[in-house]
Amino acid sequence: MADKKADLAGPGIGDYAELEKILPQGYSSLLSPKETQIAIYAVKDYIEQNLCKELNLIRVTVPLIVDVASGINDYLDRDGSRTPIGFHISNDYNKNPVDAEVVQAATKWKRMALKQFGMGVGEGLLTDMRAVRKDYFLDHDHSAYVDQWDWELAITKEQRNLKFLRQVVEKIWKVLKGAETHIQQLFPQLKTDKYPDLPDDLTFIHAEEILEKYPEMPRKQRETTIVQEYPAVFIIGIGWVLRDGYPHEMRAADYDDWVTPTTSEDGQPMHGLNGDILVWNPVTKRRHELTSMGIRVNEETLRQQLEISGQLHFLKLPYHQAILNDRIPLSIGGGIGQSRTFMLLLKKAHIGEVSATVWPKILKDMCKKKNIHVIE
Repeated sequence: MADKKADLAGPGIGDYAELEKILPQGYSSLLSPKETQIAIYAVKDYIEQNLCKELNLIRVTVPLIVDVASGINDYLDRDGSRTPIGFHISNDYNKNPVDAEVVQAATKWKRMALKQFGMGVGEGLLTDMRAVRKDYFLDHDHSAYVDQWDWELAITKEQRNLKFLRQVVEKIWKVLKGAETHIQQLFPQLKTDKYPDLPDDLTFIHAEEILEKYPEMPRKQRETTIVQEYPAVFIIGIGWVLRDGYPHEMRAADYDDWVTPTTSEDGQPMHGLNGDILVWNPVTKRRHELTSMGIRVNEETLRQQLEISGQLHFLKLPYHQAILNDRIPLSIGGGIGQSRTFMLLLKKAHIGEVSATVWPKILKDMCKKKNIHVIE
């Protein structure tokens, strides 16, 4: 069981000797550095336009920093292991100061923004979000710099169910598949037998069902195995404690709903109205997470999840008060990793090939030896 506990500690490999084995041998990018930049923005434009079309969203501005006192920042998990970067703005010789944090994700801000921008049911927003997550181990697909298409859609209480969740996930998958087709038309060299295309359809499966299939495996190994069997999956119910005594992965208690009882297609009792899209990456030959999303907590499930996580003191914060007092819409939302998506669709071995950020010298030297062009 110790291995399973360690597996929940956070993303990444954790060891550069292991990472060196993961980075592919004999790699050669299908696109030049210049072509890569052109392709990135072709994919970006396609996805933003079509997400707005499929989900009825408009593009809105999004903060890079937030006020600590607002409680809006995303803590990503519920064990306190991933903390944001904070700083003091002295402002007016400290007469009117602000304590600020760099966002880790715009999850909570987006839901507040639905009201701020006057979104009705069935309307939503799309952001070009930038964040810093300083507690990641920097490997082939984890960076301290994070870019996401963070989106949020206002819904009714009747839509808080798995059927509606699935409908939204399928629309997102349609956009991602369309982006793959689009970029291969612009750059035909990206269509190659060496790296198979994404499947047309997603496989939906509960975290509990994956545990039943592979009971002796730790979480990441279960994910790697399932995406070799089904190359694109949506794993439902991430955050609820499974039958082995651990959640599939830790999730924050105050945005996605992972506590609501549901049933699987074969009638088994399950929990959670959230999940992740994972695919098999044929370049790195590993699991590749593209998006995390879910139906958001309501008053009842917010209280339940904060009690489970020992964080009931959060209820006094403005964001949480807005949920308790029905001042912001019920919603569904998520974050699609931009650089993760570019990396996958452009057949790249390392996220640094599509994202300009900081990397340790050991990793840059490793990539150089393997013919991986990391943007400086």
